[in-house]
Amino acid sequence: MTFKQISWTAVLFLTTATAATPQDVSLNAPGADDSLLTLLKDASLSRSVSDEEDPQPQDYVAAARADYRRLLTALYAAGYYSGTISIKVNGTEAANLAPLAAPEQIDTIDIAVDPGPLFTFGVASVAPLAPGTELPEGFATGEDAKADVIRQASSNARTAWRNQGYAKVEAAGQQIVARHNDNELDASVTIAPGPKLTFGALTVTGNDKVRTSAITRIAGLPTGEVYDPEELTESARRLRETGAFDSVALTEADDIGPNDTLPITVAIAESKPRRIGVGLEYSTVEGIRTSAYWMHRNFFGGAENLRFDAEVAGIGGGTGGIDYSLSTALKIPAIYGPDTDLTATAEISREDEPDYLIDSASTEVLVSRLITKDLEIEGGFGLLTAKEVTDLGTRNYTLLTAPLSVTYDKRDSETNAKNGYYIKATGTPFLSVAGGSSGARGYLDGRGYYSFGTDDRFTIAARGQVGTLIGTDEADAPADYLFYSGGSGTVRGEGYKSLGLDQTVDGETVTTGGTSFAGAQLEARVGITDAISVVGFYDYGYVGGSATPLTDGADQSGVGLGVRYDTGIGPIRLDVGTPASGDDQFKSVEVYIGIGQAF
Repeated sequence: MTFKQISWTAVLFLTTATAATPQDVSLNAPGADDSLLTLLKDASLSRSVSDEEDPQPQDYVAAARADYRRLLTALYAAGYYSGTISIKVNGTEAANLAPLAAPEQIDTIDIAVDPGPLFTFGVASVAPLAPGTELPEGFATGEDAKADVIRQASSNARTAWRNQGYAKVEAAGQQIVARHNDNELDASVTIAPGPKLTFGALTVTGNDKVRTSAITRIAGLPTGEVYDPEELTESARRLRETGAFDSVALTEADDIGPNDTLPITVAIAESKPRRIGVGLEYSTVEGIRTSAYWMHRNFFGGAENLRFDAEVAGIGGGTGGIDYSLSTALKIPAIYGPDTDLTATAEISREDEPDYLIDSASTEVLVSRLITKDLEIEGGFGLLTAKEVTDLGTRNYTLLTAPLSVTYDKRDSETNAKNGYYIKATGTPFLSVAGGSSGARGYLDGRGYYSFGTDDRFTIAARGQVGTLIGTDEADAPADYLFYSGGSGTVRGEGYKSLGLDQTVDGETVTTGGTSFAGAQLEARVGITDAISVVGFYDYGYVGGSATPLTDGADQSGVGLGVRYDTGIGPIRLDVGTPASGDDQFKSVEVYIGIGQAF
């Protein structure tokens, strides 16, 4: 018996399965090219039964009977509508075998497929179309009549209508006719857009500790405006980014509300409010850096995030003494519109570096606004008071600051980017209230990533940094506003902040930071397995004595190799670097261990 049937349900809704190849199952399709043969093999369920644990004869018979529809669907997917399929189990057509009356032993399953001629589109129509609809290139008269193309054309048409506010658009009808004498397929799909809708009321479910009013404010769904599916995506993103919820799901009502409105329901599951964490990093130069934090993700009941951090760094390192810091931050989401957040911070710290010692206390109030999903602007005001000890003497100062930053992030991952780019520009004017001097510090950080090869196995990553300090000089500027080079953030292989500027003061040589900086880092990353990759890198840094980068200064460079182990939440990083310039070229090595890529 042979099986020959046209199933138009299969034309628009395809399912395929990847299968293995048992030795007792054969599939022959004379006249099929390699791509069609692969499609048929992948669709066959019979070929995978032997991979299951302890398969029984009835399992093989059931799989063989199911393969008629599966193979027919595969033929339609490739544009073949006159095919014949024969599946014989021990020489008997599988369609004549009852699943529960299978032979005691299955010796052979022979699958024979005659695909017949390839069909092309005679008529290819989807109507009506919303303005700007883009149909698949293959959905046109004379093109191969692949079922997937019909399904995609219908999907594209419905998506275009939804994007213009017609949330309940549907495919109202379809007429698909195979003209076997001409080897052509006529496909006509009728679209029913329905009414143009506006967003109705937002109903919140599942919340317990987080106020409903806060969830509605953070979601920022534009009630009363024309429906746009992107707004649903953005609302869900805003809620997830608060960190207060384990899950967020927005669903549209089945029925249209009064006055052509579409009610929306958001179902959320709240996260446990409190969280603690610890961190540990190590390098041979900077020593051990350990940190801990406590966080509350719903401090006032409106998804406010309160966090306390403590850090001790420089343990056992060659970076001066041990650094300490204790800080707190309160972030209030949707303070003025759904995409505007407020963050208030306070910190006390001791920074014991080779060329300076600073005890400081600072506070900032910052407002950040997401302009697009990739572009964010942040600005505010701060107050910094510090006691500074350097070779130039001891001084106390208090500064008013006005930090401003712009971030444009097109990376595909924050912790392990393979493609895209990242740019962040920061400017911090500072005004002396007592002691010190006034001026402004600027910094630009740009990163780019490009991957190629199978599964993006090879990645080229590059980073450029430029900094400048204007309105003051090395002697008057805050020591931690000056620029140095060396260490994991600038030049691996060189000592931490090992490159500054030497000045002669009262006959003695004094080292300070520079008033400009330019740096570059280049990495070649190669995946060895799904989790392990190796990295080769070259870093360069230049510290300048004027506000113009790459002038009146000195440079250094480093090279090395690294290993990455991907944990799923970010790679564990091990880098070994050595100086590539200067008197100690290739004479020493530095080791760096941390979480996440170097940049």
